[in-house]
Amino acid sequence: MRTWRTALLLTGGGARAAYQVGVLKAVSELLGRPVENPFPILCGTSAGAINVGALACHAEHFAASVDHLVDVWRNFHAARVYRCDVPAIMYSGARWLGAMMLLYRRNPISLLDNSPLATLLAQRLEFERIAENIESRALYAVAVTASGYASGQSVTFYQGAGRLRDWKRPQRVGLATKLRLEHLLASSALPFIFPAVKLGREYFGDGSMRQVAPVSPALHLGADRVLVIGTGRQTVPVERARSSFYPSMAQIAGHALNSIFLDSLAQDVEWLERINRMIETMPSDTRGHTGQHFRHVDVLVISPSQPLERFASNHIRELPSSIKFLFRPLGVMRRAGSNLGSYLLFEPGFCEALIDLGFQDTLARGPELQRFLGEPAG
Repeated sequence: MRTWRTALLLTGGGARAAYQVGVLKAVSELLGRPVENPFPILCGTSAGAINVGALACHAEHFAASVDHLVDVWRNFHAARVYRCDVPAIMYSGARWLGAMMLLYRRNPISLLDNSPLATLLAQRLEFERIAENIESRALYAVAVTASGYASGQSVTFYQGAGRLRDWKRPQRVGLATKLRLEHLLASSALPFIFPAVKLGREYFGDGSMRQVAPVSPALHLGADRVLVIGTGRQTVPVERARSSFYPSMAQIAGHALNSIFLDSLAQDVEWLERINRMIETMPSDTRGHTGQHFRHVDVLVISPSQPLERFASNHIRELPSSIKFLFRPLGVMRRAGSNLGSYLLFEPGFCEALIDLGFQDTLARGPELQRFLGEPAG
């Protein structure tokens, strides 16, 4: 049995999470389509939490669980995630217009209704299997992170082996619980777009908000190496662009979402790499006498080699007509606004393109990935 624990960390990004599925497909093939789960610790945020939930429920057969994810994402449609029918969109638009004109006392809770996603997850995922997989040691722990709107805290809800303990750090806590459908919906509730979910005494939204240390849950759960699958390029320098046009609402919203989903991950990985370098310079006999136990944690990040908004601009017209009608005034249908559209574009063409990109990006790093997963950290 392994003496080290490898964690899989899946970040957020709405429909962009299709990229993660392509990476997992390549991982499965590079490892020879294993039955044994190579990631005993699973951590997810936002749409990544939904993918993690599926992997946790089917952890007894890794290759089969990945095949299941690929099948779902390749056949996705926006209507399976949020209501796209004309009455629902007209009702939502009227509520928001009425609220802005002060015609309603109660403000609308979200722009879109994601009840179809709740139905889909309830049909597909058997959450009691998480405990069974932990008991059989196919899984050590699974964690889902959400953001509390009242407390402002990043809360990681985890289910795992009995020896695990809760943690409390500035702006972030970890709470043991039995994971269920509501945790996935809370973690993936994009701000303004999908409704918040009440868990206990507080309403929660997308876990990427105020998540200052995305890798932290994996470390608290005992990981000594972490494979991170992001949904945006992390370290590619971009030349400053010129523009004589005022940015559209969609462009501003897309930029805000990118900041939520990308910035904290890059900073956290950089911080962890600095800690690793510091540990390497410390004599081994002093690492346990500094008032805190330090350990080396290897991290490998796989992220898109190309900007996903370019793919979105090629597929944005695949959105249902009602959604295009709703978002057209915000500039979503323009190239500059496709960034926002990429978070909502749950359509086969876009998802298939992202799955293929994730698959090819991972195969290109196959030897590096195999070395990372094939030897113990440190």
